[in-house]
Amino acid sequence: MTVVLTNAQARRLTLALQGLARDPSYKLTAPGLDNLICDLGFVQVDSINMVQRAHHMILFSRNQTYRPKMLDRLLERDRTLFENWTHDASVIPMRFYKYWRHRFHRQEVELHDKFCDWHQNGFEHQLEELLERVRAEGALRSRDLVGDAPRREPGWWNWHPGKTGLEYLWRTGALAVARREGFQKVYDLSERVVPPGLFEERCDKAEFIDWACRSALQRLGFASAGDISRFWDLLTIDEVKSWIGAQPAGALCEVEVAAADGGKPRRLLGRGDLGAVAESAGDAPGRLRVLNPFDPILRDRKRLKWVFGFDYRIEVFVPAEKRTYGYYIFPLLEGERLIGRMDIKADRYAGVLDVTALWFEPGVKAGAGRMARLDAELDRLRRFAGLDGVRYRDGYRKESLA
Repeated sequence: MTVVLTNAQARRLTLALQGLARDPSYKLTAPGLDNLICDLGFVQVDSINMVQRAHHMILFSRNQTYRPKMLDRLLERDRTLFENWTHDASVIPMRFYKYWRHRFHRQEVELHDKFCDWHQNGFEHQLEELLERVRAEGALRSRDLVGDAPRREPGWWNWHPGKTGLEYLWRTGALAVARREGFQKVYDLSERVVPPGLFEERCDKAEFIDWACRSALQRLGFASAGDISRFWDLLTIDEVKSWIGAQPAGALCEVEVAAADGGKPRRLLGRGDLGAVAESAGDAPGRLRVLNPFDPILRDRKRLKWVFGFDYRIEVFVPAEKRTYGYYIFPLLEGERLIGRMDIKADRYAGVLDVTALWFEPGVKAGAGRMARLDAELDRLRRFAGLDGVRYRDGYRKESLA
């Protein structure tokens, strides 16, 4: 049996699975935040701070009562979350740690030669020395290893050998991030960061692959083998295809998903109960929300375009003269539609949230009600960022570039 999803159903289901269909005003507790992150799977961490850092904005867009100290508590005190790597640096539920042991093993093979190439004269021999120092002295930062050496320009290509060693030991599981000071990682032995019961848990390869595929599909709703492979960035596509082929009748279903542009529907895979899950997905709140560029709903550009009809890319690494919109542009979600994008930045010296550019998608009108919803969201966002007001710059309204 094939489950057929209209485009409206596909958007509604996607938003529900990504935590964007819930009431964003309910009071969020520490356990509630832990469950929200588990439902998402992970939250990407990024250092860019135009308004608030990415991980904080991702969580705030789903619940306006979220505050950064809540995440700090789960990471640094309760230890229900840990930091490591998915497709990028991320906050991950600690209950998944046993599965990451398989990633650690794979990373030892993948990263060893790469890191050695970066530092041909001083990385590998430092690893045991670094571990011994952490074991004896306690948690440390990369700056604690530099001493009086000249400060290098930022960028992974300019890491000193000690920083490279710490990152390698973190990515391969010997070290964990105990906390952050400012935004700098403080590394400690993993057994001193991960709660003992979870640190001792293990699973075999078959269980690992089954969990990685099943949990990815649960969060995606409908997916190709490539989508499943990319979700956690834990498996090869061949491993996913083998898992799909081994599933019993009824565990998976075929799904036909209508595209936003009315083009040919996509034929994908879904979990066996997808029809019931899609039927139960409620409407997303009608309010307007600002999404961070690293929001998980935006990560797969092709999927975003055919499900939501929204063409988006992060232009941080695009040369300035080749950018279409700008360095760090925030999409706007209203109900179940992505209706536009904004260039906004916190001017902390003036204490205001600066709005420098606003583009609505073709056919989206800037009526009084919509602009009032935008004003309300920007007011929520400026309070979250600790600012006193919102300032619209002259000429901020732009013509659509689509």
